[in-house]
Amino acid sequence: MKTMPKFLHANPRDKKNSFMPALSTLLIIEILCLAAFPEAATSTPLPSQFAKLSRSTPSTDDISACRGTPHKAACQTLLRALKTNNNALPKTSKELFDYSVHFTLSQAHSAVDQLAAVFASQTHQEIDDSTHLAGGGMRDCMELLDDTLHQLSNVAKRKNNPTHTHDDVQTWLSAALTNQDTCKESLLENVKKNNLEKLGEINSMATNLSQFISNSLTLYVSNYGRTGPGGRKLLTNQNNIINDFPSWVSLSERKLLEAPIGEIEANAVVARDGSGTHTTIAEAIRQVAASLEGEGKNVIFIKAGTYKENLKIPSNQENVVLVGEGKGKTVIVGSKNVDDGSTTFNSATVGVMGDGFIAKDITIVNSAGPSKHQAVALRVGSDRAVIFRCSLDGYQDTLYTLSKRQFYRETDISGTVDFIFGNSAVVLQNCNIFARGPKNFVTAQGRTSPDQNTGISIQNCKIEGQGVTYLGRPYKEYSRTVILQSFLDGSVDPAGWFPWVGGSSPSSIYYGEYMNSGPGSSTSDRVTWPGYHSSLTSTEAEEFTVSSFIGGDVWLPPTGVAFDSGLGG
Repeated sequence: MKTMPKFLHANPRDKKNSFMPALSTLLIIEILCLAAFPEAATSTPLPSQFAKLSRSTPSTDDISACRGTPHKAACQTLLRALKTNNNALPKTSKELFDYSVHFTLSQAHSAVDQLAAVFASQTHQEIDDSTHLAGGGMRDCMELLDDTLHQLSNVAKRKNNPTHTHDDVQTWLSAALTNQDTCKESLLENVKKNNLEKLGEINSMATNLSQFISNSLTLYVSNYGRTGPGGRKLLTNQNNIINDFPSWVSLSERKLLEAPIGEIEANAVVARDGSGTHTTIAEAIRQVAASLEGEGKNVIFIKAGTYKENLKIPSNQENVVLVGEGKGKTVIVGSKNVDDGSTTFNSATVGVMGDGFIAKDITIVNSAGPSKHQAVALRVGSDRAVIFRCSLDGYQDTLYTLSKRQFYRETDISGTVDFIFGNSAVVLQNCNIFARGPKNFVTAQGRTSPDQNTGISIQNCKIEGQGVTYLGRPYKEYSRTVILQSFLDGSVDPAGWFPWVGGSSPSSIYYGEYMNSGPGSSTSDRVTWPGYHSSLTSTEAEEFTVSSFIGGDVWLPPTGVAFDSGLGG
């Protein structure tokens, strides 16, 4: 996570499932012609094309229909595309949402095509070079676009699966928006490198796509509601729960994390001495992907040893489980970092995008050191991910909770600057958090829209440090972090929290504390920001528990991991 100001691209905005028939082929073509990103087809810079569309004088009806959206020009572009092909305009806000999702999905497909065309113009050497735009920021954007397509497709097909909830849809759209923000940040990390002629085109592409996604997210939330001080509304379909488990969970998936090592049935075994099926974890991941069958968990058991690897689990590889022999015994080590040319996104020792990821009894390290700046140990963009009894070691940006819903239990996390950051909906429970520098910032949460169902909740954890420690600072305009029922040692500064830039923080953030203990827990000298809540009520704090914040009552029981559903226990 960068050490530069983060509000440069903030968009202050107004706050505030039906499924339409598929758009006609002719309409899709019209949409692509009117608003698709043109840089692969012509040399016309994207900003001028978008400006031409967005600055046309809108009709009174268009102004009215788009009034509640954060990006009105993007909304009006959609309506003009419908009119051009003589299609009926949406009569309700829900219909506008449906049109917006399909329009946005078409734009994401177009963006993939345009970025692929840019890749095709690069040499193999450039694409393999992480310090080059093609091998750095562009590669990140392509991976993130691939996940965005997956999220938007989930939204478009949501009615086909009765187990999907409103919270699922909000999660998918929140993640899609985060992906575009992350793409732009990766591009900025390549600014001082090379091949800058493509930088503006790709950045504009990501910006335009993010506006369409943001509009879709706002339209969804405005139609289906948001409650509570944390802005959450869990709408789980209880009819899909059978004997305390979701109906889509097979018996073989249950109690995986409770099983002793000797009882784990692994699809692959990794051992450096050759006693397993593979000698590297990357080989095992590739083998599991190639032989993937059904929807069960794909378990990789990693024997004790130190594995110097950088691992990636892409969006299309779901339900991967990495099980080691214990903290400090099974160790995965990488050293990629921004100072040596990597992007923050790509610096991760282990980077996961596939849903249903589980890690147990493993240490993951980024050994780059404090002088190398951003250097991620674990990056997770997996929905319903579980990290259990692991150790995550690094300095700046140790744990990147990128997006979607995540749960961490009995895990040790060490670092210095912003070492728990990202824009997922994440609960860390019964974890040991150690700040190892002379001046530390534990969290930097990156929520960019009040309609995203994201934030960091730290519950029943220990926060200790060897230098002055701040609980967090607002990475983005709607940053949201709470500390619940945790022990704070004397290293925690009396102010508790630190501004990103200047002496204050936006009133749009949501920071809170509830029933903490220890010498650093007093809130009498805490910051006085409008968005800081020194003493949450039990009702407010409950909004950030496993049950309410990440819907964990539905998806955590099958894994076998212990968890506290609410504030009790």
